[in-house]
Amino acid sequence: MGIGVAVATWVCAKLDDMKTVTDEDFFAEVPLFSEFEGVTDAANYRPLPDGWVMALADIVGSTQAIGAGRYKDVNMAGASVISAVLNAVGKGDYPFVFGGDGALIALPGSLEAAARDALAAAQVWVEEDLNLVLRIAIVPVADTRAEGLDVRVARYSASPFVTYAMFWGGGTSWAERQMKLGRYGIARAAPGTRPDLTGLSCRWSPIDARNGEIVSIIAVPGEGRPGREFQELVSGIVAITTEQNRDSHPVPADGPNLAFSLHGINREAKATAPPSRRLWQKLFIFLQLAITVACYRLGIPLGRFDARRYKRDVADNSDFRKFDDGLKMTIDVDAEHLKRIETLLQQAQAKGVARYGLHRQSSALMTCFVPTPIARDHIHFIDGAAGGYAVAASQITGKSLSAVSVTP
Repeated sequence: MGIGVAVATWVCAKLDDMKTVTDEDFFAEVPLFSEFEGVTDAANYRPLPDGWVMALADIVGSTQAIGAGRYKDVNMAGASVISAVLNAVGKGDYPFVFGGDGALIALPGSLEAAARDALAAAQVWVEEDLNLVLRIAIVPVADTRAEGLDVRVARYSASPFVTYAMFWGGGTSWAERQMKLGRYGIARAAPGTRPDLTGLSCRWSPIDARNGEIVSIIAVPGEGRPGREFQELVSGIVAITTEQNRDSHPVPADGPNLAFSLHGINREAKATAPPSRRLWQKLFIFLQLAITVACYRLGIPLGRFDARRYKRDVADNSDFRKFDDGLKMTIDVDAEHLKRIETLLQQAQAKGVARYGLHRQSSALMTCFVPTPIARDHIHFIDGAAGGYAVAASQITGKSLSAVSVTP
């Protein structure tokens, strides 16, 4: 009788676990970790449910856009995918990752149709308003497992108000390769289709380095899945970055300087308003900025909006380092620390432990998703200002990209 009760209890527990992992609240229930070193700890990761899908996108021909100084437009296009999909599915707590010239979002299968429509709409908007080509796909998580891979996700707490997803298992990299091969594609939306890009913003001017240089780094396993030596490499790099101010964070603790980009404001108006209302949208953005600056200078909150707190939250919430089947970070480091990082990477590559790309710049770019400035969970994506992750990735793939003069 006791054994029967124990078995029944075990079965019920397993059924409860299955219900939990297939529920739309899955990511919110993944345990948090707050020290970035935890990205190498397998215990922090949970497998995505089989019924989930990955919505992916990247820019085709980003080489030409970067060469023309349009990397901010490329960043805007990548971030628009996250904005469009999250707005389409009701801004739930779903794991995503921003890659500079693309993005990935994981979702329950019940939201696949909404994600397809949002991706297709974003593709048309990027083409018609930004004059870039966005490649899109939806890949079932189950298909990655059929290939002997996995998609496991961890939840890193960048601040008390924002968490970012970390991916491990080889599945996201495989999905990206399939998309680039033309598989798992999505039917085009009609011309003129527009996604809901509410909250997408890129007002800030480039952020200058303070420690030395802004460095975008990508390190991926040499062969197959990351093993112990690759984990040690990641831990070693992270340990070096923690020796610098704010863990080599490229955004000052009190937030970026109150300097705004006219080109960025124009991009935001394009993203958030139809052509007939873009002038009014620009005027509204300028009014918001004027109020923000005045409230910041005077130290006076406006209702629930505190400009000084908001600027600090921008710094704390920024996504300047991540793990997506490999380490990606855009950091502010001096020459001595950078040399030590390069030495680790070179040694790991010589041993076949890792492949890497590393790109130096004088400043960083910030692209934002701010559904409302009153709430404190606004999201800020960081990349290098002169090619960033795209140039670093090109050093791994063998493409010919180099530093450019960016149009902020």
